[in-house]
Amino acid sequence: MPAEALVQAGMAELADAADLKSAGLKTVWVRSPLPAPTQDYKMPVWLIILIGYALGAVPTAYIAGRIKAGKDIRQMGDDNAGAANAYRELSPMAGIIVGAIDIAKGALAVIIAQSGHASQNVVLLTGAAAVIGHNWPVFLGLRGGRGVSTTIGILFVLVTLPMLIMTLPTLLILIWKKNVTPSMAFLFIVLPLVDWWLKVPPVLIAYGIALPALIGITTFFRTRTKAARPA
Repeated sequence: MPAEALVQAGMAELADAADLKSAGLKTVWVRSPLPAPTQDYKMPVWLIILIGYALGAVPTAYIAGRIKAGKDIRQMGDDNAGAANAYRELSPMAGIIVGAIDIAKGALAVIIAQSGHASQNVVLLTGAAAVIGHNWPVFLGLRGGRGVSTTIGILFVLVTLPMLIMTLPTLLILIWKKNVTPSMAFLFIVLPLVDWWLKVPPVLIAYGIALPALIGITTFFRTRTKAARPA
């Protein structure tokens, strides 16, 4: 509405109020009802889960291998497209960067699901989709990493305090053993106990067991496949 029209409408309202007062009637101010708030947009469930898979499927270690060495990281070291293999075969800095990005992939997938007002079940499915995408990325013929860093990112968002408590001892074991396997075993075995101690909901405790189990299954089948190859 133009400014002049707004001024005229306001003056007319004041004049009407003055007429009522002069007639001995009580002035009653009636406010126009506020428009109903628009509902928050909810992303479709299939889209949220697909975004989780797509984020997980970003082949960070593979890209680093191509940039750093001009090679397929899956043909180097333990044939794994993950941060630990990048650390050993490319450089410590490359491994740290790959690990940080893979952690961010998992965290971002869950944050997007939460921001899309998804139910808890959908949020958990989205996190699982991110790990599946990392382990079986469509961009690399379904042969990626093992999902350790991506799982860490997911759990940091879902059970932040327990993960913070576990960070220091896990890092100390990693420095002491200079091996990812014992440090991650410690993290994923003890974390459910810390969750229980802090009264984390049972569904999140179970989820914190299921995702590492998926890592173990992936490692088992990858190791068996590699052992079955002819020398």
